[in-house]
Amino acid sequence: MLVSRYLRAGKLRIVFRGLAFLGPDSETALRTALAAGREGRLWDVVDGLYRRQGAENAGWVTEELLDEVAAEAQLDGDKLRAARGAPWVTAAIRTMQAAADAVGVRGTPSFQLGRTGGRLELVRLGSLGPEGITPGIDALLGQ
Repeated sequence: MLVSRYLRAGKLRIVFRGLAFLGPDSETALRTALAAGREGRLWDVVDGLYRRQGAENAGWVTEELLDEVAAEAQLDGDKLRAARGAPWVTAAIRTMQAAADAVGVRGTPSFQLGRTGGRLELVRLGSLGPEGITPGIDALLGQ
């Protein structure tokens, strides 16, 4: 991925702030991703879920699917399942939603860019591939 060149150079930091606004599937998926984050595998779980994403509110986030994603990410499905309901997960979801509301996020995925320690600006992308986000990063970093 082209964005990884910025990460390796120490010029870019990526922060995940998930939102659950599409019903039970969305919330269960987000809770699972956050629980995986405690094991250093958030991005692996998010990637696995996006690759298997079904129709909104169709019940596609099943325990079987989550176990498959967990196994692929080398995580214990039972441990993830137990962590999903932890108070810290609920608190994290509330915090992320408040942050999204404060900057006007109305859908996902959404991105904010800014220099380290500086103000973040909500960025509108033309696409989700590197060709959609790299120009915004280049402009921000003056490249």
